[in-house]
Amino acid sequence: MPSFIKIGQIVNTHGLNGEVKIYPLTDNLDRFDNLEEVYIAGIGTPLKIEKIWRHKQFVIAKFKSYNTIDKAKRLKNRYLLISEDELAELEEGTYYIFELEGLYVYLENGELLGKIKEVLQPGANDVYVVENEDKTYYIPAIRDVVLSTDIKKNKMIIRPMEGLL
Repeated sequence: MPSFIKIGQIVNTHGLNGEVKIYPLTDNLDRFDNLEEVYIAGIGTPLKIEKIWRHKQFVIAKFKSYNTIDKAKRLKNRYLLISEDELAELEEGTYYIFELEGLYVYLENGELLGKIKEVLQPGANDVYVVENEDKTYYIPAIRDVVLSTDIKKNKMIIRPMEGLL
């Protein structure tokens, strides 16, 4: 069974003819341009896309079988999903957020710091929210701190800056 990845969330309807407003959950908005169909969380079969375009920070989509605002309202708050094999290739050393969440984070001396629970994107660089039983740490995703990331071994090694922990 293929794994599915969230690429957007339907946040509202748009117009009266079944269009929906989608908040993208990807940095690459071009990823929406060539979609022909998507899965919607809670709906078993993929929906064919009739038309898709961008409006401000949102993506607007019209699905072939959704022609009224009432039908479109049923999709509100649901996620758009693609199968993992449809993901775009990333440059070496870059990762999808879903790949980082759940990684175990170790200090360079081998001590386990915790597990990545969330990746924040506040601006200049991402921030990893690392939690253990006692504490939460906010680790900047910068080369001076992150020494290595191994998705296959579910492991990240960091060298914290003075005062970070």
